[in-house]
Amino acid sequence: MAAAPKPTKKRLATSQGGPKPKKAHVDKSSKSAKPSDKKRSRPVTVPVKDDSESDSEVEDIEDEADDGGEENDSPMETDDPPPNRKDPAASREAHKAQKLLQEQRRGAKPHSTLLVDAKRVWCLAHAKNLNADDRQKHIQDLMNVIRGHVKDIVFKHDASRIVQTVVKHGRQKERDEIASELKGKYKELAQNKYSKFLVSKLIRLCPTHRPSILKEFQGQVIRLLLHREATSVLADAFELYANAYERALLVRDFYGKETSLFTVTSGSEQDKELARKGLAGVLESADPERRKRVLSSVKDALTSIFNNSDKGAVTHAVVHRALWEYIVAVNSSHDEADAAKQFREIFEVCQDVLAELVHTKDGSRVVREFLARGSAKDRKQILKVLKSHVERMCVDDEAQIVLFTALDVIDDTKLVVKTLVPEMTTAANTLCQTPQGRRALLYLIVPRIRRHFTPAQIATLAETDELRAQTSKKAPEVREAEIRAGASEALIDWVKDHGARLLRETGASLVITEILLFADGDKTAAGETLLRAASASYPGDEHAQHPIDLPHSSRMYKTLLQGGHFSRATDAIERASGWDACAFAQRFVDTVGREVCIAMCTQGECNGAFVVAELCAAVMGEGGEAARETLKKWFDAEAVKRIEAGNAKGTNVLLGKIAAL
Repeated sequence: MAAAPKPTKKRLATSQGGPKPKKAHVDKSSKSAKPSDKKRSRPVTVPVKDDSESDSEVEDIEDEADDGGEENDSPMETDDPPPNRKDPAASREAHKAQKLLQEQRRGAKPHSTLLVDAKRVWCLAHAKNLNADDRQKHIQDLMNVIRGHVKDIVFKHDASRIVQTVVKHGRQKERDEIASELKGKYKELAQNKYSKFLVSKLIRLCPTHRPSILKEFQGQVIRLLLHREATSVLADAFELYANAYERALLVRDFYGKETSLFTVTSGSEQDKELARKGLAGVLESADPERRKRVLSSVKDALTSIFNNSDKGAVTHAVVHRALWEYIVAVNSSHDEADAAKQFREIFEVCQDVLAELVHTKDGSRVVREFLARGSAKDRKQILKVLKSHVERMCVDDEAQIVLFTALDVIDDTKLVVKTLVPEMTTAANTLCQTPQGRRALLYLIVPRIRRHFTPAQIATLAETDELRAQTSKKAPEVREAEIRAGASEALIDWVKDHGARLLRETGASLVITEILLFADGDKTAAGETLLRAASASYPGDEHAQHPIDLPHSSRMYKTLLQGGHFSRATDAIERASGWDACAFAQRFVDTVGREVCIAMCTQGECNGAFVVAELCAAVMGEGGEAARETLKKWFDAEAVKRIEAGNAKGTNVLLGKIAAL
């Protein structure tokens, strides 16, 4: 009789009727998360991957096992047909032996009967097409099976998914019951490849148990951050679910064992007030020796994390919070020489991984502090690290503030124009698709303008102004002018090449307006691109509206003809010194032509009449005599009658401007 083949791991897992191992470690809780759930900020060093590329390591291994897990023992090719080596009777006997071996192995495992019953009910509760009442019934049956044994089975890859199903689909009563049963095991669960997802679910879905869960991590936070499995649990807890006090408890481990032993953690108001102060609260009543020990503990913890950047903890916000608190404490030291030494040491520790910090609020503030306080050599090193990540930084709310600070504080504008500016301007087509990207382009031309930057953003950028006054020798106005000059040529060429398409996009039209008004250089060709788009037959074809019928593009033409933006403070137009509105109006008349201009005033319900009214006002300035005479001929008595008979908005305003020609 042929020997029974050795059962493979995959067949064993399938024959048990439970979940397949290859999907046991995948956390699918995000699919059931509510729309209001926050999302962790992605480090700019991590490119966005497609869903098709997110296959797990275990799935890849098992796919390889399916394809090549057995040796290729097919017979060599000969003229004679290969003999039939399979004996049906032997095959049946081998299958029976295999099945018997499986049952013996399964029965020898602890809680084997419990797992068989749990998997049977789990298959019913986990079904996709199931109404809420039936699912709750199966969840109750499943809870009755595992109640009292959750702690015993949760570390198994298949049983862990069973418990996660109860937490995901069960009611709050079942979730709290499971959280209570697992009390005292959360540190061990967080370090397990499969049960770590259960810990994250309980932290998110059981707010009453969250403080006790996080308290089990106290004293082990640094070690868990450096653990391959547990680090993501702590990161999610800190960034997504914990409140201010709970986050302070996690950061407190960075302060050293001395602080942990002698700090109250009762949750009282006094403790919460101290926790809100962070490291500053610990040091405010400390003597010099204790202050030195605490700072040394924080530095040692941070150094161990930055020296093991492959563990992934460098990207976590809890590390960035501890780093920022350490820098604030160092800078507040009365001993300036010692403070400078400590600041230099921590910069050297993390200078190579600065791009991993910029995506969080605290991490961004850390890098900005390095830029503001650093020497010319330090700033050059920072730009070298960030250069390859500039495009992704431009579309991140926190990371782009680092770029803006670099533009604000670095005196070597030639280095900035050579390093940062090209990375931003060459990606203009991509950046103009998002509000963050548009802000990055606008900061090169009109930094800190209330039209495009909120008061909160301007206040955040102003945090480094005091340091800039101490470390930079160049006046801010001179630096801004040099940056603008370095970026203008590329941005003007971008408008010249793509303006006809960009003016149809609401956000891009705002960027075009600022570039033409305030950029340095010859903008004639860029203006011609916009005018050729406006000279198309009115009212446009069946596939696209005429630019004048788009509210944002008509506003752009109107602003360019005005020569600047309207200011509510002065109730007047603030004219841009680098833009000649009268010359643009002259080219408008020459390029667009009479028929299209009159059609703008007599057809449609958009802003064509307002644009032509501004055209009439613009040619009345110095140097517009020829265009003024041309418009007088265009808008004769017959044209005025057509305008009066039309239904366009702004007809009365336009007629007043025509009368003033």
